[in-house]
Amino acid sequence: MNERPSIKKEDTYGALRDKGMSKEKAARIANAQANPDQTPSKIGGQNPPYEDWTKQELLERARELEIHGRSDMTKAKLIDALRNG
Repeated sequence: MNERPSIKKEDTYGALRDKGMSKEKAARIANAQANPDQTPSKIGGQNPPYEDWTKQELLERARELEIHGRSDMTKAKLIDALRNG
């Protein structure tokens, strides 16, 4: 049997997969959107580009998405990790 981790927002997960996003990244975003303690942006949202964020803001976002090694990353590496998950 092919089991996968629990997805908390199946509609979001499905839409992201339909757009070609990896299973892992789609699951992280869908579950983050379902968690009231996290604040992921919506697709097509009005957030400024990552280049305009402070390093601290990028670190907080990377923490929300559980990106490993984030504390050792430069701002450029954080931006790359956030975009390419």
